Amino acid sequence: MSTEAPKRSAATAESGGNPDQQLKAGLKNRHLSMIAIGGVIGAGLFVGSGAGIAATGPGILLSYGLAGVLVVLVMRMLGEMAAADPQSGSFSAYADRALGRWAGFTIGWLYWFFWVVVLAVEATAGAKILNGWLPAVPQWAFALLVMAVLTGTNLFSVSSYGEFEFWFAGIKVVAIAAFIVVGVLAMFGLLPGTHAVGSANLVGHGGFLPHGVGAIFTGMLTVVFAFMGSEIVTLAAGESEDPEKAVTKATNSVIWRIGVFYLGSIFIVVTLLPWNSASVKSSPYVAVLEHVGIPGAAQVMNVIVLTAVLSCLNSGLYTASRMAFSLGRRGDAPAAFARVTGRGVPRTAILASVVFGFIAVFFNYTSPNTVFQFLLNSSGAVALFVWLVICFSQLRMRRIIEREAPERLTVRMWLYPYLTWVAIGLIAFVVVYMFTTHDGRVQMILSLVAAAVVLIAAQVVQRRREAVVADKADEVL
Repeated sequence: MSTEAPKRSAATAESGGNPDQQLKAGLKNRHLSMIAIGGVIGAGLFVGSGAGIAATGPGILLSYGLAGVLVVLVMRMLGEMAAADPQSGSFSAYADRALGRWAGFTIGWLYWFFWVVVLAVEATAGAKILNGWLPAVPQWAFALLVMAVLTGTNLFSVSSYGEFEFWFAGIKVVAIAAFIVVGVLAMFGLLPGTHAVGSANLVGHGGFLPHGVGAIFTGMLTVVFAFMGSEIVTLAAGESEDPEKAVTKATNSVIWRIGVFYLGSIFIVVTLLPWNSASVKSSPYVAVLEHVGIPGAAQVMNVIVLTAVLSCLNSGLYTASRMAFSLGRRGDAPAAFARVTGRGVPRTAILASVVFGFIAVFFNYTSPNTVFQFLLNSSGAVALFVWLVICFSQLRMRRIIEREAPERLTVRMWLYPYLTWVAIGLIAFVVVYMFTTHDGRVQMILSLVAAAVVLIAAQVVQRRREAVVADKADEVL
């Protein structure tokens, strides 16, 4: 492992030091800070949390707590590796070195697949909201528009991505902070028309765990995927001026980000309103805003959800393209993916990612219950695979870093290796538990099939690579 200064561009190591084919350090500290903060606030929090509350009751707080602990541990492990050796491919590059080429190839392509499917999901979600405001414009046209605009910003420069994400994330952060402030005031009866609610909704209506202890883990299945995206900052850090500082700050702040934004806001929902009310299940945040008398609550939330959708789409395109770029650098993707423009943007990697995203959007309209549902389910468990690979990579990388460059261990995993094994155990439990529900079982089986296909491709690529090396050796002899 190189012991060069941490401000070195991550792509430099992957490009063999060729300055003409490197990603540019175009992200400022404020960009990275907001990407880190906003990365955990997705549309799933504002919309999808209702299903978790309905399935678990107030005990969903424990589900969020358990999933949050898992994310904190994984981010700490990833932060240790990323601070020591910033890479544009992040955990895929570390898996490549720690576990073998097959691991970096497999997890890199699975992660890319996950995000290009997300592009279709978010583009469709955003189009639905815009179509509701302007029904004269067809929904597919809005999907095309948002994809085209955000593709353009990503193609222009990394700083334009960072600027867009700074404002998208800023709106989300302000919105959730305002929601928490208003909610706390309502909980204590300090707003007109409200009264102190106490713990009636937390322990009433069947109790804190109306569906039993097992519901905590059922709720965790819906919660754990909402945290996917926390790791984006470690990929983006490679294009900042001081990646070590950015990664350290991001991993240190993940605890309060999850605690405030997720646990804090969900606590307000289940405290202010009965968990089993229809309004909470359909749209919990709108229900709270209407409860406290905010005019036009549904439209206010639509604006916030649209912002979250655009933020996720923007980051998804960035993340998929950077993973494709890293795979190209390592010879695990077409060489064109590793080429950059004069502005340091991996244009081919971006276009390849967005083309697949457009194809997925097309299937979302033509075959929502067949082809698109297959794509969605086959990428559903990738988050768990990624986290598991991060854990095993960190076990090996810690020893490599300690041996080769111990001074680069500026971020350390707590109680290594014990908490790493705790995280592995938690992930394994979630994987097994997914097989106990129909939807979870379908997602896990199809995701395992997708992983198996990519793993076979990794073996084929590796054998071809070895054959080429052997042929060259024979030519020399």
